[in-house]
Amino acid sequence: MVEETRSIPMGAGLQEGSQEGVMASGKMSVDWKRIFFIVLGLALFFGFYFMNDLADAVDPAGRHFPLPSQGRMALGLFLMAAVWWIFEVMPIGATAIAIGLFQVIFGIRSSDQALKDFFDPSVWFIFGSVVMGLAFAHSGLTKRMAYKMLGIVGENTNLILLGTFIIVAGMTLLMAHTAVAAAMFPLLMAIHSLYSDSDKPTKFGKGLFVGMAWAAGAGSIITFLGSARGVAGAGMFKKFTGGVELGIFEFTWYNLPVGLLMVLFIWLVVIFCFKPERSRIEGLRERVRELARELGPMNTKEKLVLVMVAVVLALFMMKSFSPIPFFKNMDRAAIMMVPTLVFFLAKTLGVEEMEGIPWNIILLFGGAMSIGYCLYDTKAAEWMAVSWVSWFQHAPWLLFVLAIAFLVLCMTNFIMNVAAIAITLPVSLVIANYLGVAPHVIFFASLAAAGMPFNLLIGAAPNAIAYESKQFSTGEFFLYGWIPSLILMALLAVFCYFVWPLMGMPVLLK
Repeated sequence: MVEETRSIPMGAGLQEGSQEGVMASGKMSVDWKRIFFIVLGLALFFGFYFMNDLADAVDPAGRHFPLPSQGRMALGLFLMAAVWWIFEVMPIGATAIAIGLFQVIFGIRSSDQALKDFFDPSVWFIFGSVVMGLAFAHSGLTKRMAYKMLGIVGENTNLILLGTFIIVAGMTLLMAHTAVAAAMFPLLMAIHSLYSDSDKPTKFGKGLFVGMAWAAGAGSIITFLGSARGVAGAGMFKKFTGGVELGIFEFTWYNLPVGLLMVLFIWLVVIFCFKPERSRIEGLRERVRELARELGPMNTKEKLVLVMVAVVLALFMMKSFSPIPFFKNMDRAAIMMVPTLVFFLAKTLGVEEMEGIPWNIILLFGGAMSIGYCLYDTKAAEWMAVSWVSWFQHAPWLLFVLAIAFLVLCMTNFIMNVAAIAITLPVSLVIANYLGVAPHVIFFASLAAAGMPFNLLIGAAPNAIAYESKQFSTGEFFLYGWIPSLILMALLAVFCYFVWPLMGMPVLLK
């Protein structure tokens, strides 16, 4: 993906620097910042590659968790990828390729393991979500939705942002946040085109797309349909607690206020950090009415896209709640690929749209899956989790719970959120017994943190989809993401100590 030149902090967006290097004299300048971060990433990797074995992690029961040499190298690769992704030393998809290549060359994992992760079902799920978003745009449905929404919220740019975030979060109550982001992306592009005729990034554009990604994460924690992590996490909770089951109502009851408040805080953060250049888009209502009239009645392609959204939603609901084995055993990636096949069979999409798929983003998530599985398979993730949680085994119960949530928050920016919960939850529940902490509060705090990776693109598909707008850099996303992350931690402290107990959640063991 070719990005536009930006003036941003931290030296992010560094790959553009090499493209700007032709000086007036005709000589090529040297981008020392880019070279520095390339070398820094390599130094971190080789530092871990050549260092001696690290000490075992030990849990409160005295069990030892050694870090194999492959796990030590995986940590180095993890840090190298983080530096290269944050500072954009080259296209993010190319860094993803480096992840697989380094694993094979340096013997961290075999090629069968490292490279097949690029075609993991989760990557195909993201691919199907992106294709659905393309269908929304190509059919004209996104423009119709954008004009309808703008006609309701009016011309105030802050209210446009709020309306967008509410719609995004609301849609995640019924469908996966990846699919929501893919469907909303072209709609937001249409909205931004009404705000600015220029291709250059705007503060409004930054807030619109960054906020969309954050709001999708906040909304996705509320119901089981928002993401796979809810259902998977509830299953793990049942297994690790000896059969304690979390119902649909209970799950939403505790998560709903956290998700809604985070959407509100995200809006406040966005209008503060990315205050739009203009408070209003004068004449927007009249312009939107004219554009809506030009669209005419809904065409066949638009109707087909809506039908396929309904089909996908129905299949996901059947998978979650139907007792019929055929539906229960359907793979989520396969469900998301059904519309892809139908769109091309019905000629809603053609070869031109296939060529327009953002393969940089697809590669990014292939690399994210590869490094995530690498940390898991080499025991590096387990070693990190046990080491971190064990530090807080004698801490006050609230600090212990927040420490677990913060670990999940950090891990979910790099690896699958389901994996982050799977790694931390068993260890956390063991230590919780020593501190008299109920498993419910650990689970719900961890689940909320797992759903909101606000710092890195690889943390969630909506983050990467928003990046396609070219309105912000990875460095900006990383820096500003700490604000809602810290707000989330503060909010979880309030909920763990005051709100959830009042709502009936078990917090301390009797």
